[in-house]
Amino acid sequence: MAEPVTGGSSHQRRALAHATAWPLIRYAKRYGPGLGLVIVLAGLASFIASSLPWITHEVTIGIVLGITMANTVGVPESARPGVAVSFQTLLRLGVALLGARLAFPDVISTGAGALAVVVACMLGVLAFTITVGRVLGLPGRLTVLIAVGTAVCGNSAIAATAPVIRANERDVSFAVATITAFGIVAVFVYPVVGHVLGMSDGLFGHWVGAAVNDTSQVTAAGFAFSAAAGEAAVVVKLARNTLMGPLILGLSIWYARSAVPGEHRQRPSFLLLRAVPPFVIGFVILAMANSAGLIPEAASAALGGLSEVLILVALVAVGLSADFSRFRDIGWRPFYLGVAAASVLSVAALALFAATETE
Repeated sequence: MAEPVTGGSSHQRRALAHATAWPLIRYAKRYGPGLGLVIVLAGLASFIASSLPWITHEVTIGIVLGITMANTVGVPESARPGVAVSFQTLLRLGVALLGARLAFPDVISTGAGALAVVVACMLGVLAFTITVGRVLGLPGRLTVLIAVGTAVCGNSAIAATAPVIRANERDVSFAVATITAFGIVAVFVYPVVGHVLGMSDGLFGHWVGAAVNDTSQVTAAGFAFSAAAGEAAVVVKLARNTLMGPLILGLSIWYARSAVPGEHRQRPSFLLLRAVPPFVIGFVILAMANSAGLIPEAASAALGGLSEVLILVALVAVGLSADFSRFRDIGWRPFYLGVAAASVLSVAALALFAATETE
């Protein structure tokens, strides 16, 4: 009597194993080709970046590789689902983990005067960019991405904001390309301007930390001037990065309450549930935990590294989704907006920091 029971039990276990494995196989077949493609390109971008001057970030190279492939040989149809899930899902996870390396004490360490200048510049540039974007007739989501990329911290801010405002790959591609171009130019131009104007180490460091976008570019420009300027620039930039958390939370609520330029107003029903996506909550919780010292330094570094990898993979997917033929209706207007925003931020930050230094 025991044998049939044993045999039946074995059959049930095999059936259960098959039922469990089948969804995994199905998902692997659907998303595997695309995920594999973006991971390979991300790895290639990291390898190339390690062999080039360090002002050339791996994200920039990854997007260029993706755009090149999309507009030459094309993306295989079988890879498109995996590419889409990389942008939609992996990006959110990467942004959430980004909070593990942010610490609010970095904001306090900049000092009240410097922090006030940073906040004033951020808010002023956000308002200016959104206003000018409306005048130029740019899509609302693209305008917001260029605004946060300029005001906060370049590609990381764009990556964090894109899912909050439900931006598509085209808008993200435009914003990243615009912001990256000015960041690379700033690395070479700012040190020259600083020496010509005879800036002190502190003034130059504060200016670069508040006006240049990507952290690697801030570091390069700051230390190209002097070691003291580089250290001051990094501190201001870390404070600026940390302010990304409150900004994203505010954008979530604002975008749910009303339309960004060029978008239709959304209904206020279930506002709080819709205003704060789960990945934003995760970002804030991790940032608060890290600020309170609850996350060990090694774990913070590991989660931050994983976040960078996920964001790189997601932005490679953005490049793979960038079809140049879809850009013709917008033309050079995003570039003009980027020029205006970067110029306003640079002049405003320099004027305000110079005023506080002479007081």
